Amino acid sequence: MSSPRVIVQIAVAGAKIFGKALYAAGKQAAANAKYRPPGAVGGDAAGVGHATSGSLTDRLTREHMMTADEARLVLNVKREDAVEKIVQNYEHLFKMNSPPAPPAKPASGKQAPPVHSHYLQSKVVRAKERLEAELQAELAEQNAPPPPPPPEAPSTPSSS
Repeated sequence: MSSPRVIVQIAVAGAKIFGKALYAAGKQAAANAKYRPPGAVGGDAAGVGHATSGSLTDRLTREHMMTADEARLVLNVKREDAVEKIVQNYEHLFKMNSPPAPPAKPASGKQAPPVHSHYLQSKVVRAKERLEAELQAELAEQNAPPPPPPPEAPSTPSSS
């Protein structure tokens, strides 16, 4: 056998193997995309799919697409932390994920690319909005007038 013929046969055999492997991987990827484990939450944000009652908290969760617990995790605050702590963490995280201001003069030499994330910055903004909505709802609930007393049943004269 000539050496070019052997090389071509090896290349063809390798291409067949590679093609079969690629086909199998594509088939497996399609199966994985269709698979939903039992009890899995849909493509919604965590907890949003379960916010189905008519309560105020569930309504806020659906509006902001984020639970209050998730918002606290994003801003790294606890439930009992003051509003000032929430604002302080928000400002820090927002600033850290903002694009840097353009330099006045280009510096010589190669610089590392700036690290900022619009996704994280928007997540921080949404978390702050969610916690603000929760606080406003609590304040409105505290300042709401008490519900009127139930109407009394009319008294019927009793015969004695």
